[in-house]
Amino acid sequence: MKPYDEFIESSLALLEGQPGHRLTVPEADETWPDAGEYNLILRSEMAYELGGGNLPAVSGLGFTSSDSLVGGDELWLYGPDLPDLQKDAPYARLTLLRVAKDSLGEHDAAYAAIRKIEHTRYHIIPKGYMTRISAASEREPVRVSRKALQEGLDFAKVGGLFLRGYHQHSKVLAAKLIFITLPDFPYDELEKKAHKAEKITMTLDHIFKNLKMDCSTCNLKQVCDEVEEMRELHFKQAKKK
Repeated sequence: MKPYDEFIESSLALLEGQPGHRLTVPEADETWPDAGEYNLILRSEMAYELGGGNLPAVSGLGFTSSDSLVGGDELWLYGPDLPDLQKDAPYARLTLLRVAKDSLGEHDAAYAAIRKIEHTRYHIIPKGYMTRISAASEREPVRVSRKALQEGLDFAKVGGLFLRGYHQHSKVLAAKLIFITLPDFPYDELEKKAHKAEKITMTLDHIFKNLKMDCSTCNLKQVCDEVEEMRELHFKQAKKK
């Protein structure tokens, strides 16, 4: 899955020199409860919101086959942890997944596998941690309840649930989750990179379906121009027509 490698590398480069540390992955018996389908947190019940209002709320997803980019399961935090926050804060969550080369299949199967893994985030519902995902605006704000904080909720527990969820997919070999709550961080740059990663996924679907091979009129041309692996795949598919 080389098309996403540049997104992963450049996103990690933004974090270089930033204050962060690796979190301990919770043991199986320390797993935070999943709220299931019901996890409504009213404003009167929340302690604060991550990415609320006009604050950044970035979510980025990338796949790779490189163990140098994603060596094993890791949780990282840059910025204050949940118990240390006192008010609304900017927020970003990066999900970097390692899969075996060519393991996602070909053509529509690859796109379907990517989307299925991506949709895991809709089914991971940590108790007291209400994610309000907007696929249209590519935002992912989170409401955090006061009660959950009192019971010990932190990013390690949230991340542990996400790791378990992503490993429900046999194709996922390792996952690196990065949470960011730094007050001074180039969230706008990270948002652009995450948007480009989503464009790569859309372009894969476009290429596999052979929807349009006239590059001069394709609105995804810029992605193919900037990502060499996408160009190679595009031309390979064009020859099959």
